[in-house]
Parts: sequence; structure tokens; C-alpha cells
Amino acid sequence: MSETLLPNIIQFISSIDPFDKLPQPLLRELSRTIKISYKASGSIIDPCEQEDKFLYVIRTGAIEQRKPDGVLRARLGPEDIFGFSFIGSIEDLSEKKKYRAVAIENSILYQIPHSAITRLMEEHPEYAEHFASQAQKRIQSALDVVWSDKEKGLFVKKVSEVASDRVAVVESSMSIKQVALEMSMMQRSSCAVIMEDDQIVGLMTDKDMTKRVIAKDVDTDSPIATVMTPNPLTVKPDDLVLQAASLMMQNNIRNIPVVEDGVVKGLITTTHLVRNNRIQAIFLIEKINYARSIEGLAQLALERQAIFEALVEGKVAIDNIGKVMSLIYDAYTKRILEIAIDKFGAPPCEFTWMVAGSHARNEVHLLSDQDNALILSDDATASDRIYFRHFGAYVVNALHTCGYPLCTGNYMAAVDKWCQPISTWKQYYKKWFCNPEYERLLNITVFLEIRTVYGNQQYVKELQETMRHYIEESREFLGILVREATSVSAPLSIFNNIVLEKSGKDKKTLNVKRHALNPIIDLARIYGLASKELSENGTEDRFKKANEKGLISDEYYKDIIGTYQFISQLRLKHQLWALKNGEEPNNDIQPNHFGSFERKHLKDAFRIIDNLQDAVKLRFSGV
Repeated sequence: MSETLLPNIIQFISSIDPFDKLPQPLLRELSRTIKISYKASGSIIDPCEQEDKFLYVIRTGAIEQRKPDGVLRARLGPEDIFGFSFIGSIEDLSEKKKYRAVAIENSILYQIPHSAITRLMEEHPEYAEHFASQAQKRIQSALDVVWSDKEKGLFVKKVSEVASDRVAVVESSMSIKQVALEMSMMQRSSCAVIMEDDQIVGLMTDKDMTKRVIAKDVDTDSPIATVMTPNPLTVKPDDLVLQAASLMMQNNIRNIPVVEDGVVKGLITTTHLVRNNRIQAIFLIEKINYARSIEGLAQLALERQAIFEALVEGKVAIDNIGKVMSLIYDAYTKRILEIAIDKFGAPPCEFTWMVAGSHARNEVHLLSDQDNALILSDDATASDRIYFRHFGAYVVNALHTCGYPLCTGNYMAAVDKWCQPISTWKQYYKKWFCNPEYERLLNITVFLEIRTVYGNQQYVKELQETMRHYIEESREFLGILVREATSVSAPLSIFNNIVLEKSGKDKKTLNVKRHALNPIIDLARIYGLASKELSENGTEDRFKKANEKGLISDEYYKDIIGTYQFISQLRLKHQLWALKNGEEPNNDIQPNHFGSFERKHLKDAFRIIDNLQDAVKLRFSGV
């Protein structure tokens, strides 16, 4: 390497991720190993056939990567890097990572020997992830850079992190006196969980003892079952503290047992919340719960936006942002439903307010629109149907007033088709699964993720059982869903302000929802159906269950989870940027807004999506 060229090389690569992470002495040392090569248009680079392996940095020009079967893998431009796949043993290289590169313009490349990269990784392991051969590790390093591990506040902690293990677990056959003794032996536990046949049947607190036993002079030899609070609410260890706090406020309770697989793990109380923090989102939910009008609810929209901004700026994990925003959406929906009942009178029959889409997945963001429906009892009369038609329209319009946009596809309870008795809904699912034409397939993809927000929860459970039945009956449905889900491909080139899709069509912006997030959500949906875990609506949860059941390999699982988190993060940052600059948030990102950091990791992400789409086609197309 000529010393006269070294400053220019260092200046160029020092602004490119991951070289910008290296201190100057290491950067200079690595730069001295660089070879400069010129590739005329049409020149082929086949790393698999080369004895010496390199990491390539494109200085000028454009490079196209092709898989062994000729399919486009990626198209790269200035500042892009390729050759990560060949770091390590060539014998360990999987078929999916093999490719050859072709210069589609006259190009100048900087070639860094893999031996130099390997030596840097061995001597300075703190930088190893940035140069890892596995794309998921590089994407994870990107998340680690952006997401800080610093404390973000109590409300996005898990219940298990703040719950007390001081809880007495007793049997329903025990006397009041025996339970009180158990509570005192548990270092003055404020609560006892009452069990019967390994099921939680009740709760008894120290305040209950005062009000229900001492104040009323109840015989302490009486069974605890005579004074306990029956059928208590519970939370899981992985639930957010915000969720537990929201339940406490909505139900005016001070204690909730933490339960996993029927085993009591601890107790969370209002004392834990007051002692640890003031929770901004909880106060908004409390305001929502006590709002007296739709106008009053609408005035809280700015606080909802402020919480979203705080979550993104605070670098809170993607799944927690979705859960917090979903809890707020739930609170709005429930309060509007209560106001509607006050306005229209008591519902004439049992019903469920069901949500779908991102709301059902607990993945709500600032642009989430409405996907909802009404399920009515089968004994609903014509008069009842008229009540719910007006009721649904009122709630949908009120949600719109509060900042939740109307669904452009009209998947809302205000539409008569989506306000039907439970038996009609079951017929819908039968028709969708057994004869999945385009319109019906669209319907089922909307209503594959469903969740009860208000009303009879059993109706949604029945529909999930109906889905499970028809999935087993209609084996070809999964294959049809795979073909539809893999028809939209991730773009394989982002440079010079152009996004090139597989079809060859050029676009000036990247719609990150259509070309990145939707394909991932569709893949998760397929794995969710294949694993028959229909109660798991979340994208990450579906992939996790599929991995646990052996439907998706550890490598693919880690790849796609990292990709989903990175792309989601990118979208939320874009939405935040729009808010800060007085623009309307959207999903369309200008490629010239991408720095080297985002460009490199996006290309990794698109390749991961493309690879998993291929894997899904092979595994499920013939089902």
C-alpha cells in the first residue's frame, strides 16, 4: 500500500459502518492491508473459486450478486460491502450463502484480506460482531448500538423484575386462622393465594382480613373459602408492569398474583409501583378510564403521541413499544364502548368487540388503523342487529375522532358484514379456508389474528378452535397462503435514490411496511398456522413457537427476529423524524436518508427475508 494513498483510503472507509466503530490506530493498521482493484463492466468475482478471500468495499461503480441458480441476491453501490459470508472456513459455507458478483458498471473496489479481518476479530473481540459472517449477528450489533441497555423506566419492565416472592400459597380447605398464620410466617406477606385441585380459586389480603373477618367478627375457624375473593386476576412473569398496573386500575384492586403454568411465582402490588416510579403511560390510561366524553378522550391524543415519542427516543425494545401502545389503544376502545353503552342503553344480547391486525398482535404503532368487528350471540334478533349496527358505527367513528384512522379496506364493526352472530362468523371461516379465492384469502389474512378487547371472551376462543379445525381439514390452504405471502419480495437494491424490486420496477422510495415488515409478518402467520398455536398472535411469539416445535431452524429464527426488530426500529425512527419535522408520518423512506450504517444492515435484512421466503416455499408449498 502506497503511503500517499493511505490518507484518502482512511478518510473514505472511516465514515462507513462498521469501520467507523474502530479506533484510529486499528483503522490505520487495517487500511495498510487494503488492495485496490479495478473491475470493468461485466467482470466476474467468484469468491468460492478464489484461494485468497477478501472483504470488498465498493469505492465507485455498481456490483450485482447472483445466487448459483442465477437469481438476483442483491445490487450494491458505492460504500456498500460484500464478502462477509466468506469469513471463516469455506467448508462451512452453506449453499444459500454462495454467490458470485458481477460488475454492472466500471468499478473500483477496496479489497481487505480476510486474514486481516480475522486477526482483528481475534485480537479485539469487542469488534467481532461488526464483522461477523452471519447476517443476524451483524444486525444484532446494529440493534445493540441503537438500543441502550440503560434503565428506561418501570412501566416497560417485566412483572418478574419487580414482583415480590413473599406470597402465601394455601389450600381452600384451610381455616381463616391457619391462612393468617401462613401469611405471618411469610415475613408478613400482604396476600395469600388460595388453591383447590391445583387451580387458583381465590385471593385473601391483609386488608380483607380486617374488613371481612375482624370488622364482622367472623369465626376464624371458618374455611378461608367463605371470605376470600374468588377467581382473582393474574399476570404472567413476562407481562409488562404497565399491563399489571392497568388491570389494577381498571378493576380497583391492589394485588395480582404472578402465575406461570399454574404455579404461583410471586405477587405484584400497588406498593411496588408507587415505590419504584411514576408511570407516564399509566396516568394516561387512568385519564382515559375516567374521561366522560368522546371530546375529552380526543383531547388526550397529544399525550398518546408524547408517550410514543418518549418510547422511541428512550430506545425501548420494539416489542415493548408495541405492547404499551396496544394497552393505550385497548383503554381507548374499552372507554368508548362504555360511553356507547351509556348512550344506547344496555346491549340486548351478549357480544364481543374483537380486534384484528396489528392491534390483535399487540404491535400497535403511530400509524395503526382500525381492524375490528362485532361477534353477537346466536339468539340476537333483527332488532338486536339494528342496535349493534348503530352501536358499532358510533364506536368506530369515536375511535377515528381519537386518532385511530378508519380502515381503508373497511374491516370495521361499522360494516354490516363484520357485525354478525357467532354462527355466521364460523361459516365465514369455513368458506375462507375451504375455498380461498382472492377476496376470501384477503379476509382470512385480516382475521387470522384476533383478540377480545371487550365482552364475551369465549366467542374468540371458539373462532380460534374453528380455525384450528379447518387448518387440519384443508391441507392445501397453507400452500396457497405461502404462494400469496411470498409474491411480494424484499427490494434487493438501495442506492442512487432508487429502490429496485425483483420485478425490475424502479421506485423512488422504500415502503418499509410493504417490502419488509409485511413479508415478515406473513411468514410468521404461516409458521403460526403450521404450529397450530393460534392463541399466539405476536410476530416474535409465532416465530419462537415455531422454533420450539422444530419448524424453523435456530439460524433462521435468529436471523428473522433480528431482522424484524431492526426494520421495525427503522420505521419507528422514521415516524418520529416526521413528527419532529412537522410532517405526516408514513412508511415511505427516502433512500438518500440512509447512511452507511442503515444501508449495510438493510441489505443484510433483505437477504434474510429472501432466504426465509425460499425456505417457506420449499417446506410448505406442497402441504
